[in-house]
Amino acid sequence: MPSEPLPAEYILPLRWAEDSGLDELVPYLEQLCSWIRVTVVDGSAPDLFDSHQARFPASVRHIRPEPGAGGNGKVTAVMTAVRLSSADKLVIADDDVRFTHEGLTAVIEALDHAHVVRPQNFFEPLPWHACWDTARTLINRALADDFPGTLAVRRDALLATDGYDGVLFENLELIRTVTAAGGFEKRLPGLFIARRPPTSRHFLKQRVRQAYDSFAQPGRLCAELAMAPLLTGVIVRSPRLALPAVLGSAVVAVTLAEVGRRRHRGRCVFPPRTILFAPLWAAERALCSWIALVLRIGGGVPYAGIRLKTAAHSPAELRTRHGGKIAAASPRPSVPAQSDR
Repeated sequence: MPSEPLPAEYILPLRWAEDSGLDELVPYLEQLCSWIRVTVVDGSAPDLFDSHQARFPASVRHIRPEPGAGGNGKVTAVMTAVRLSSADKLVIADDDVRFTHEGLTAVIEALDHAHVVRPQNFFEPLPWHACWDTARTLINRALADDFPGTLAVRRDALLATDGYDGVLFENLELIRTVTAAGGFEKRLPGLFIARRPPTSRHFLKQRVRQAYDSFAQPGRLCAELAMAPLLTGVIVRSPRLALPAVLGSAVVAVTLAEVGRRRHRGRCVFPPRTILFAPLWAAERALCSWIALVLRIGGGVPYAGIRLKTAAHSPAELRTRHGGKIAAASPRPSVPAQSDR
């Protein structure tokens, strides 16, 4: 067991409607507390908050989020802990993320040369719906970058911008806010951090919400919206080409997923069977992107009892708001970070 705590703080925003995952979370928190200071910002109902207080290790700082101005409550919870923290380096992680000591050390050390660090998540274990969602991760890795449920960030970078907005795609908003203000991002697609898969019911509820995230990336959104009309057009014009077109689309999806699986040692954590779910994910996204568009026109996607219209703000808008703030507030890390692609 490490003798010295890591020089950072671990922030876990939590808002549960029921406690079925508590028996699995508590041992993880006990292990974390032997490595690093831990703050859980808990927006659960009062009875659940009290239950958590009774079960969490005594060394966990267990607090309520500050009153927020609306939007994504996870952001309010994170910024509550950021303002209370005395640590220079922070690890922000969803409640399903499961770090090892080695992984935690690596993301914290990477903050010596960056303002925000992005590792790579993978599901462990892998039920069928986690394989399906892993196909999304693999295609992201093939075409650009994946967005995990955890980031490491320098506290002074977030304070320089007075935090980040409570939009739907909050991790992308955090990254864009920090880099727009002059910060460096370090991408570590070969640093694999486990996360627990959701229930199959929760997975199904996430399909449209994840498609809505693409409004933060217009080029990607246009490509996803085009998939169904293009395939339908081919089938309508030439019915005899229907089967070749469908099979060809499936081959493209599987090939892209395999490219993503092979990048940055991905085969260490992404088994071959996950690429077979890529055509299913592509079909899902072709449909759900249009549902997301309808929701956008109607005022936004439902999220935690409210509607969120903004997926994330554009880099240009955030540069206008925050350009130069980090450089003015604090010195840069010792070495400019390069994207690890």
